Amino acid sequence: MNDPLNFTGKAVIVTGGGKGIGKGISECFLAAGADVLICGRSEPDVLPAAGGKTAHFFTCDVRDMTQIEACVERAVELFGAVNVLINNAGGAPFADAATVSPRFSESIIQLNLIAPLNFSQAVNRVMQTQESGGSIINIASVSTIRPSPGTAAYGAAKAGLVNLGGSLAVEWAPKVRVNAVIVGLTRTEQAHLHYGDEEGIAAVGATIPLGRMAVPKDIGNACLFLASSAASYVSGTSFAVHGGGEKPAFLDAANTGD
Repeated sequence: MNDPLNFTGKAVIVTGGGKGIGKGISECFLAAGADVLICGRSEPDVLPAAGGKTAHFFTCDVRDMTQIEACVERAVELFGAVNVLINNAGGAPFADAATVSPRFSESIIQLNLIAPLNFSQAVNRVMQTQESGGSIINIASVSTIRPSPGTAAYGAAKAGLVNLGGSLAVEWAPKVRVNAVIVGLTRTEQAHLHYGDEEGIAAVGATIPLGRMAVPKDIGNACLFLASSAASYVSGTSFAVHGGGEKPAFLDAANTGD
């Protein structure tokens, strides 16, 4: 039987694939045999590598449509196809919604919603010409499904990204499947900036039902499944990878006695 998680001969683009969650996703696809092109504004010091394969890099600001189109063209030149797109690039610094500038909010929505739409559009034009079509996976966030204080524009953009995927899945079927991964709290090389020292990271992990934060490989494995033939009937949906979610605050606050 063919292994649905064997991506040998498949071409994958991972935006923001050189660090954090994107690096973990890139390494999972490389380990599965895929050819991977990562893109970002600056090349990482060390390119993702696994399974004897190393990712290719293309300089690209995902907010610029001309650069997006050049990146997709480069993937086709390198690999002859684009089978999978992972829209991973994104993020936002903390900002008070009461005082943040309109320009800042617009830039966050541009990066986290408009850029994935534009990249998907460019890749769809290639995938529609391929006999096997393709798979697009948008990396969303638990900010999609719960309040996002301090990153309000980011949460709204990620919620929009999930809705966008559902619409594209209808418009671009049957050739192209579009899904989202709703990512929970994840330990990356920058986790200390958000959660503090090792004690803080462990304390945050203890609030999650599975007892730890995700690691990038957890997200990469979910992407492998959604991009694989094992998920050939999965499209227009979101896939939560959050360890069971976040325990409701009232459980600790309630005083119900013994």
